[in-house]
Amino acid sequence: MAPTKYNARDVIFEIEDPANPGTWVEIGPKAINTFTNSSAYETTDTTTFGSEGRAESQNMQEGKTLAFQGFRLRDPVTGALDPGQALVEAQAGRLGDESLTGFRFAHKDDTEWTVWAEAHYQLGDQGGGNNDKTSWGATVTRSGPSTTAVKA
Repeated sequence: MAPTKYNARDVIFEIEDPANPGTWVEIGPKAINTFTNSSAYETTDTTTFGSEGRAESQNMQEGKTLAFQGFRLRDPVTGALDPGQALVEAQAGRLGDESLTGFRFAHKDDTEWTVWAEAHYQLGDQGGGNNDKTSWGATVTRSGPSTTAVKA
């Protein structure tokens, strides 16, 4: 069977609860409406006289970020935020080693998660106009390598 396109809405994002390692909480399944998985590279110039005027370089470092946007969710009775969004907001307020916790994502039909064992979080802009729902977004930055884990 030939590869097929798949729906972005079918990708699941989870944050590891730093207070309960090994416990994963989905981030706003009814809130996210767009995401971007990006790479960044640091290169070094390896050009010499022997390069005869042609630039040469090599990748020396690779970075990964995943940004998502959507809506801020809260329980209409208790006022509590979506549990995943609340964990992201708490992590965004932590510094140093405490700012790191796990993040993972996968398409709903995948058999494995892409896992960032250590990641840190920054909140995006929140707001809206008179006829809008309140927006919410965050960027997750990988710290260290990516791994995989079997989905249960």
